[in-house]
Amino acid sequence: MAQKEIRLRFAPSPTGALHIGGIRTALYNYLFARKMGGKFILRVEDTDQGRYVDGAEKYILRSLEWLNLLPDEGPENGGPYQPYRQSERKQIYRDHAEILLKKGKAYYAFDTTEALDALRKSGDGNQKYDYNTRIQMRNSTNMNAEQLSAAFKANEAYVIRLKVPENEEVVIQDAIRGQVRFHTSELDDKVLIKSDNMPTYHMANVVDDKLMRISHVIRGEEWLSSTAHHYLLYKAFEWEEDMPQFAHLPLILKPTGNGKLSKRDGAQFGFPVFPMDWNNDDGSKLMGFKEFGFEPEALLNFLALLGWHPGGDQELFSVEEMIPLFSLDKIVKSGARFDFEKSKWFNQQHLLQIPEENICDRLIAVFKDHGIELSLALSKSIYSMYKDRVIFFKDYFEQAKAYFKETNSYDANFIQQKFKIEYLSVLKALKLELQDLALFEANNIHGLLQEFIKKMNIKPGELFPLLRLVMTGIPTGPDVFKMMEFMGKDKLNQRIELFSDFIDKNLTV
Repeated sequence: MAQKEIRLRFAPSPTGALHIGGIRTALYNYLFARKMGGKFILRVEDTDQGRYVDGAEKYILRSLEWLNLLPDEGPENGGPYQPYRQSERKQIYRDHAEILLKKGKAYYAFDTTEALDALRKSGDGNQKYDYNTRIQMRNSTNMNAEQLSAAFKANEAYVIRLKVPENEEVVIQDAIRGQVRFHTSELDDKVLIKSDNMPTYHMANVVDDKLMRISHVIRGEEWLSSTAHHYLLYKAFEWEEDMPQFAHLPLILKPTGNGKLSKRDGAQFGFPVFPMDWNNDDGSKLMGFKEFGFEPEALLNFLALLGWHPGGDQELFSVEEMIPLFSLDKIVKSGARFDFEKSKWFNQQHLLQIPEENICDRLIAVFKDHGIELSLALSKSIYSMYKDRVIFFKDYFEQAKAYFKETNSYDANFIQQKFKIEYLSVLKALKLELQDLALFEANNIHGLLQEFIKKMNIKPGELFPLLRLVMTGIPTGPDVFKMMEFMGKDKLNQRIELFSDFIDKNLTV
């Protein structure tokens, strides 16, 4: 028998912003496909028209593009099994439903909304539409040919349901969870084709996985319970040999570890849970990792380790490094806690791994966007000063912009708690000392300040924060000698004057 081609799919629904858990699912599918030399397919499951959100599909596509998780087949680039939007495949599902009807594995159901409500309210209040109750309902399993024909002639609304067999055990071998068992007494007769002739998730999912020759289904834990119905559908179609290998991923948990990370948690905890910003209809915005400042590979590295680790002490991986190491048996069953501080650490580490020339090119571009022409030499100086201090690339500009634009805002807490009025005379004396420094570079400045500290009887812990405050408005920053060299003698003198004027005007002694 020829070896089965490895084909995996990421199949999101365009019902709003794509949750970060969906990105992890896409990543695991991508990694496994690349590891096995197979194909990574994007399929848009848009059959639930009631929940469809305009713009959501484009958002999904652009999110994958930003993360460089590019599908081999999908709505934009096509492929041998197109179309890849389920809404464009309606007739395919209808034709397959007819096959099940003819085989006696599915049936028509004409039940009204009132009849279904009455069923649910009967018994213990959780009554299923199954082999115990279908005999009470209005469906083709208990209608004769004349009744069925009359219902069709009268254009009565109907759905097509899966006929779940009685008293059978469903056994599924999951690559992560091992053997999972269900009993058909636990299962209802799922709707396969809705009254609007659109398929349900279960019908479309199984038919498409078969026709698109999907070999492995890697998806979230929340779909595990659906797998029993999917197994029954494969069996009803007599497709058992083509059933994919299932792997159900662990949940991503809230930072507290208590419960699944939800779309609402971003606003509650103050961090993104979506790959990119999403604009709601009411004008509000949901925060995205891209706009927050994350590097794509840093986010993927962080997400990959939420449930998977190849072993050893290494934590930093590029996607290329993850591919040969990735395997389903290294994915854990238990949920993984979402630690936003850890995600920031990953971003900081990935920034440090980007070559200096690439960072400098980006610095020149971002400063130009803000009307500041930055030379290559200046960009290298900024990189050298701040590379160990930034978490996000945008921090370079936020921390270095003060060198180029005068500030009239100074850290209020520092001034209130630590500033002494005699510091003004210290700054005045420093100006005079600096005038005699011919070569204004960090080593010479360092030597001068060491002597100046002794002469003025001031502590480094007092002078250095004061100088940073004068230059940038805040008392913290990189090496103060490098900061002074970067600013230059003339501009530093101007900043001392500006700060002195500010104190004279605003500080009450």
